[in-house]
Amino acid sequence: MKKWLLNWRLFSLFSLMALLLAGCGKPFLSTLQPAGEVADMQYNLMLLSTAIMVFVIAVVTIIFVYVVIRFRQRKGQENKIPKQVEGSHKLEIIWTVIPILLLIILAVPTVSYTFKLADVKPMNKEKRDKDVVVVNVRANLYWWEFEYPDYGVVTSQDLVVPTDERVYFNLKASDVKHSFWIPAVGGKMDTNTDNKNQFWLEFDSKRAEEAGGIFYGKCAELCGPSHALMDFKVKAVSRAEFDQWIEKMQNAKPVASTDPVVKQGEEIFNKSCIGCHAVTPVDKRPEQARTAPNLANFADRERIAGILEHNEENLKEWLRDPEKIKPGNKMTDTYGKLTEEQIDALTKYLMTLKVE
Repeated sequence: MKKWLLNWRLFSLFSLMALLLAGCGKPFLSTLQPAGEVADMQYNLMLLSTAIMVFVIAVVTIIFVYVVIRFRQRKGQENKIPKQVEGSHKLEIIWTVIPILLLIILAVPTVSYTFKLADVKPMNKEKRDKDVVVVNVRANLYWWEFEYPDYGVVTSQDLVVPTDERVYFNLKASDVKHSFWIPAVGGKMDTNTDNKNQFWLEFDSKRAEEAGGIFYGKCAELCGPSHALMDFKVKAVSRAEFDQWIEKMQNAKPVASTDPVVKQGEEIFNKSCIGCHAVTPVDKRPEQARTAPNLANFADRERIAGILEHNEENLKEWLRDPEKIKPGNKMTDTYGKLTEEQIDALTKYLMTLKVE
């Protein structure tokens, strides 16, 4: 009795914890709070498949309970055998047709959505419309690069997209397999080193506003020790704001500062960092030469290294010991090579890199 009571208490505790955790989530990170056309389709399929499963479970449970009660052994009827039903064509037709109907109900929208989601013809036209937004996504250990080929703009870590229209993506990886995923906006898709995957997403303006205009992106493929830290942010803005941002990026120039500390930081950057990082958003180098995130709009970004709150203290922590924050990252070799004075100067300089 005591053992049963203990097990029941543990079951109740875990059930309560599961219930509480099920309520956790934010609109920028939950697949159960869709924020776009693709997410809506996938969410509807989830609801449909769940409804079918619940229906089947309910019917089977009702039949089971009925049989247990109706044909239970009664006093005085221990030797009575219920009527045996074998080879009933009617029953066989019923339990064959019903599953087929359920599969058809699930298959029709699934196939329809699959073809709709695979339609990337607008991005592959020889002369695509000027309003079609295409983004080349390149996944790296452990950061993301976003190139807007029709505008000649390259940025990293923060993806900027217009709302209420389809945005098309070319997905590729530079080192190992990764997976591009914005949970609230659409399902994940792999980024490979040997081929390019294509798909599209749509960001709903009303639901983007509810999320504060920011969605979280993740790597959904185990890729190394910092896989869980390979995040990026998505800024969903109106088309007019997107066009303004593109124009600013195209015309961005380094800010000429009179602050001697900033100038010292710029000198340090040009001696040790410029070989990997670019500070101009119009980056014409080939992909193979872009070995580190483009920092042209670094001061405007949502996070440092994709995960830390954007402030000077966190930037200094990153510069002091990148390995501590993101194990296995490509900046690890810089650990211990910068003095505190150099870190302060470099921080001041990086915080001037903005286009807004």
